[in-house]
Amino acid sequence: MEIKKSESSDLRTNIKLYVLMGLAFMLLLSWQGLEYETKEVTEIEEYVEPEAFVEEEEVPITMMLNTPPPPPPPPPAPEVLQVVEDEVEIEEVIIENTETTEEEEIVEVEEVAEEVGVVEEIAEVPFAIIESVPVYPGCEKMKTNEDRKKCMNEKIKRFVDNKFDTGLANELGLEGRQKITVQFKIDSKGNVVGVQSRAPHPRLKQEAADVINSLPKMTPGMQRGKAVTVVYALPIIFQVQD
Repeated sequence: MEIKKSESSDLRTNIKLYVLMGLAFMLLLSWQGLEYETKEVTEIEEYVEPEAFVEEEEVPITMMLNTPPPPPPPPPAPEVLQVVEDEVEIEEVIIENTETTEEEEIVEVEEVAEEVGVVEEIAEVPFAIIESVPVYPGCEKMKTNEDRKKCMNEKIKRFVDNKFDTGLANELGLEGRQKITVQFKIDSKGNVVGVQSRAPHPRLKQEAADVINSLPKMTPGMQRGKAVTVVYALPIIFQVQD
């Protein structure tokens, strides 16, 4: 027995085939559309660096002008000749010869220098470097300069301790340690001059000046064999007792 296919069955099979082919064709078109890119062409101008430009140098144009030549110098003035008459006597100037001969004696001129005595003034000399210190009364027996210095220091200190009124500080209401700095000079005659003092109170300053001015006259100090002024400094220190 022979089996026969119906026409309707073949038609359905063909339709499915056509549908599948159509779908495949659509997928192919979609894929081609995604792959396609639009490229924009941009025109690129050539870049030139600033250094590439060369600035043209301006060349100055020198114009030659036709200037006339300078005028010739004026002619020199004519020399005027003075005519002297025969009757006028012309005094002749005689120039003496200053050259000497061997027979003439040459007199040498001696320069006479006046001797002027220069008096060197010695300024004030500090007590520490004086060649020969002033001699305080009672220190005459000391032989060396150092011994006379030591003797003078001790004598002046003892004199000030006995004369200075330390009780004045109590009256002024001062307390503790008090220091007064005194400087004076022993002039070339041995007198005490130029007393200067510095103290915590004006009355103490005046008291120190009065005591120093009452120092006795001394033998003046010597520097290079001459009497000079000697500068002496003395601190006065004491404690105020309550």
